[in-house]
Amino acid sequence: MMRSQLELFFIAVGFFTRLPVPAWVAFEPQKLGHAARYLPLVGWLIGLLGVAVFWLSSLLLPPNLSIILSMVATLRATGAFHEDGWADCCDGLGGGWSREQVLAIMKDSRIGSYGTIGLVMMLLAKFHALDNLASYNPETLVLAMLVAHPLSRLAAVSLMVVLDYARTDASAKSADAARRPTSLELGLATLGGILPLLMMEPMPALLCLGAACLVAGLAMRTFHLRLGGYTGDCLGATQQAAELAIYFGVQAAWSFT
Repeated sequence: MMRSQLELFFIAVGFFTRLPVPAWVAFEPQKLGHAARYLPLVGWLIGLLGVAVFWLSSLLLPPNLSIILSMVATLRATGAFHEDGWADCCDGLGGGWSREQVLAIMKDSRIGSYGTIGLVMMLLAKFHALDNLASYNPETLVLAMLVAHPLSRLAAVSLMVVLDYARTDASAKSADAARRPTSLELGLATLGGILPLLMMEPMPALLCLGAACLVAGLAMRTFHLRLGGYTGDCLGATQQAAELAIYFGVQAAWSFT
């Protein structure tokens, strides 16, 4: 039992990141859908990596450069997997009118104007949000990163609970993972996503949770109306928007206090 759960965790790590996994892990398509329960735990790894790079580089460099190095490290570790989904959604929703057009544009590997602008603005917004948090207190920045990466991935998982998978073609990259999580799987994902909130004071924790819920709700509504469901790109876009919103939530908490 424990070995099978550990295998699912490593499958999630192997699919959603570029981090190495043990050789004994078997990447079977039918297991990939069950591995989504551990996506927030993958966020723990990415958050810890980002924090470690920031903390070590800040010993020699100013905070703004340390933040950039931290962002580069997380981008490298995930292969810009979620950022790619955000860019594809910006292209599809910005350039397509019908459901078929949106899905076709999102599947195109080339990036367009909407995707380029959306990606640049997302990265700029993240940098400035983190830089502002660092100006208050570096510990606040560290805590925000440790919370944002798991909780934002829980927001992405929530789409899988409510919406159907939008693509029907067999070539869809996320088709194997596109299954509705069971109550137990959702419970495990929820635990992994909200547990880091216990490290925060009540006010910022509530604002972060509210920000993630708001993004998830808006994403569900948008993707339901435009696509009739979600795709892998939609999950990545939701994660990116929720991560940024959580940083804004921490910023708002500091403003209130």
